[in-house]
Amino acid sequence: MATAALTGVFPIAPTPFDERGEVDLASQRRVIDFLIDAGVDGICILANYSEQFALTDAERELLTNDILAHTAGRVPIIATTSHYSSRIVAERSRQAEAAGAAMVMIMPPFFGATMRVDEAGIAEQCRVVAEAIDIPIMIQDAPMAGTALSAPFLAQLARTIPQICYFKIEVAGAASKLRELIRLGGESIVGPFDGEEGITLLADLDAGATGTMPSALYPEALRPIVRHHLAGDRDEAVRLYERYLPLISYENRQCGLRATKAVFKAGGIIASDFVRHPQAPLSAPAQAGLLELARRLDIMALRWGR
Repeated sequence: MATAALTGVFPIAPTPFDERGEVDLASQRRVIDFLIDAGVDGICILANYSEQFALTDAERELLTNDILAHTAGRVPIIATTSHYSSRIVAERSRQAEAAGAAMVMIMPPFFGATMRVDEAGIAEQCRVVAEAIDIPIMIQDAPMAGTALSAPFLAQLARTIPQICYFKIEVAGAASKLRELIRLGGESIVGPFDGEEGITLLADLDAGATGTMPSALYPEALRPIVRHHLAGDRDEAVRLYERYLPLISYENRQCGLRATKAVFKAGGIIASDFVRHPQAPLSAPAQAGLLELARRLDIMALRWGR
């Protein structure tokens, strides 16, 4: 297991497709190179923002192996391995570790709108995964799972399963939950992270978050915010956060995962902003508003591929 705590900005890499909807490995590699050039502390792959729910198992394995090989240890990679089946989560996690992932991230098991698992079942799945691998595990606490994960339960997981020491909290009231989790878990909470494209980043940093897992849209802007805050310079972190907040809000509330693809295509990082059906493409007005804000801020993604 890794001994040095992972902190900072770990963007979620989008999964590029070509115009036929096939995985575009050349564009995927450019995404990874861009993020590393932007100075990220690490990268998360195959998450919900990566459209993991639209990928086949064969595509997941292909992407995991190709991304890890292309990254070649330049930054740590966190691979999302969530699935309802504990056996499949464990197998995905073993594959990620074998490919070179530094950590896996999992959500509580769920299926559809009604199939949920109680705390005992969640804890048992976590144990199955921990027994299958030697790298750390991050628990993703997100609305998509529709599963209530209390701070006491998460702290208990950390205390009883040492590999579970990272938590990505992106539910309503994330700052309060992070603060309580850190209080209850103490030293067993190695990496309290937030997410949600940075929409609550400042409050979450104030609550004790040491890392963030946003989209890949503007990592070069978020990293100084996190670094200044962790170094004790909150005033500078606030100043920078206020500058980028209109773009952060627009992405989070108007575009979702399509934002990164739209900007990356405009900047020449990826060849296509295709999203797999039944998800609809970003509307022309939403894309125009997004690109206007991105250009005003002269974000790196619009310049890197040109």
